[in-house]
Amino acid sequence: MMDLAKLRELIASNRFEWRKHTLLRLTVRNIAQRVIIEAVMKGEVIEDYPRDRPFPSCLILSWVGDKPYHVVVSLDEGNEIAYIITAYEPTLEKFQPDFRTRR
Repeated sequence: MMDLAKLRELIASNRFEWRKHTLLRLTVRNIAQRVIIEAVMKGEVIEDYPRDRPFPSCLILSWVGDKPYHVVVSLDEGNEIAYIITAYEPTLEKFQPDFRTRR
């Protein structure tokens, strides 16, 4: 299970990196980086991927304003750094109205 407290501690202390892919996607999707940081800091883990490599990751759901956001993050506990892998606004095509449950 993702250590959400540790993840948030690293984000708050600026010990995280944006993946290039993530920054490109945020630009295309017109999502501000601060929105994604807020989503990670306030959200809840809805899927856990402990076997992901090179580091375990998870999917976080958060509402910022009136919009839901999904953020995939990974945590390198050994080096104490987090990675923001991707972020997007979930759609009803792929998720139930609660945005937690996949269709």
